[in-house]
Amino acid sequence: MTEALPLLAFQAVLVLARIGGALLLLPGLGAPEVPAAIRLALLLALTALVLPLVQPGLPALPAELPELLRMLAVETAIGLWLGLLARLLELALAQAGQVAALMIGLASPLQSDPAIGTQGTAPSRLFGLAAALLVLGSGLYAVPLRALTESYALLPAGGTLPVPAQVDAVAQAVADSLSLALRLAAPLLLASVLGQFALGLLSRIAPQVPVFVVAAPGQILAGLLLLALLVPALIESWLAAMREGFALLPGLR
Repeated sequence: MTEALPLLAFQAVLVLARIGGALLLLPGLGAPEVPAAIRLALLLALTALVLPLVQPGLPALPAELPELLRMLAVETAIGLWLGLLARLLELALAQAGQVAALMIGLASPLQSDPAIGTQGTAPSRLFGLAAALLVLGSGLYAVPLRALTESYALLPAGGTLPVPAQVDAVAQAVADSLSLALRLAAPLLLASVLGQFALGLLSRIAPQVPVFVVAAPGQILAGLLLLALLVPALIESWLAAMREGFALLPGLR
């Protein structure tokens, strides 16, 4: 019994490395607002649940320390990769909020946004928080967790990193996220372009009137009203895109 403990501990650490890497970035569960204690408890609970499911396919305890460290590094990298693919889809809503803020005149003041690690606008921050809550409230957080468990069939523990395939997957996820963000913000983009065009015509008709200065408060108010009207449709479209995107995560297709 005691002879099996080192092997069990090694396999548990391998599983913990992959799950821990993913939990740093997974939508909802990896949000900066989630307390570290809760994430640690979730990590330990998931490790205990996943370990019996994947234990038959886990490698034996290596004899050399460098090989052990290599395995741990590979498992952590795989977890980070899977978490990043899912997180990029979630960020589309915050990106749409950023574009919307630029279009309706709320590009400043900026505030710190821990979700993206830089400063962002108020709508972007609001949409980022809403995205995390929607993922948790709708149960979508379970799909990446299932992909994480199924990933052991696609990327067995102890193997090597398929770097070219991983880079291609991240590049495609970035493109999909930006495309989704632009589609979500498209109505506000169109309204802003038409509004600026109308103001440009007015400034040509009455050049002595500072049209853009006078219209700035109205532009912000109209933009906020339009955004409020569009929020339900934006959320519905984003959730549908999240379901489709999560279904394509490695291990689920």
